[in-house]
Amino acid sequence: MTHAPLGRPTPVVSPREFAIAAMHLDHGHIYGQCNGLVEAGARVKWVFDDNPVRAAGFAAKYPGCRIARSEAEILDDAEIRLVAAAAIPDLRGPLGCRVMRAGKDYFTDKTPFTTLAQLAEARRVVGESGRKYMVYFSERLHVECATVATRLVDAGAIGRPIQVIGLGPHRLGTGRPDWFFSKARTGGILTDIGSHQIEQFLHYCRVDDAAVVSATVANHDHPEMPEFEDFGDAHLVGSNGTTNYFRVDWFTPPGLRTWGDGRLTILGTEGYIELRKYLDVGSGSSTSDGDVLILVDKTGEHRIDCAGTAGFPFFGRLIRDCLDRTETAMTQIHAFKAAELCLLAQQTARRLA
Repeated sequence: MTHAPLGRPTPVVSPREFAIAAMHLDHGHIYGQCNGLVEAGARVKWVFDDNPVRAAGFAAKYPGCRIARSEAEILDDAEIRLVAAAAIPDLRGPLGCRVMRAGKDYFTDKTPFTTLAQLAEARRVVGESGRKYMVYFSERLHVECATVATRLVDAGAIGRPIQVIGLGPHRLGTGRPDWFFSKARTGGILTDIGSHQIEQFLHYCRVDDAAVVSATVANHDHPEMPEFEDFGDAHLVGSNGTTNYFRVDWFTPPGLRTWGDGRLTILGTEGYIELRKYLDVGSGSSTSDGDVLILVDKTGEHRIDCAGTAGFPFFGRLIRDCLDRTETAMTQIHAFKAAELCLLAQQTARRLA
């Protein structure tokens, strides 16, 4: 809930050129979203949240940020170009449509929708308004080894990518809000944290569309919360013949020094890449706490420490896309396809007894 990476300032705009606002701070990812944008040159002008204490805490972290009295105060401000939000998941789609109808681009935490109807409405509003509905898929966009992996794949380092295997364990911890355990509010585990995994498959395997072959969900160890899903997995086949398997869960043990041992393996026709995103488990080295990339290719085995080397280029590209009306950070088709597939995986998943 509080994971918010920090990077080096790499502004792509002049001071005061790109004003943003934050709304609905229900998930701590809002800080990661805004950190990335501020490092790329954005200025946080407004914040709005129903909880005044939460709004005040946010405003204190961003100099010059003012607390709005309502959503309308932000949406009526012509200077605001983009609204970042981390609302309760079932509210993200309708909020995005209100933002776009007000003539502003929208940047939401994942998952962007909890129903296919919400996705259909957002597609319609994007078409009518010409605004952007971008999604914070942090497990790729805010991880430096994932950025290095993109460069290697694009350069042909492992030949043609043919499969992605993703592991997305998370720690449940304590203090989660009530809505977190409601399937209607979160959409389910494949809709929520599974969205990261599907987005990465589409990205690295250059997939335009895919079919969900199988999916399962379960509540293995939390009977006191009957709607909650603490485990999920899925198998997808891309329209270009590539495949994806991923597993997501809430079983990170207390002994792990971070919230989840997130990993990704990209198999190519001439090698493979493994990403050890948040720690290099068992290394015992303070310099190997994450952002480690393993490349195995024709020439040998290569271990690359990526922390501090690649930055987070998505945020600067997103700002330029909003100003220039381009699609260099992420295409709208890609963002919506990842959302659609996670919803379909959840919809067709077999619930294990």
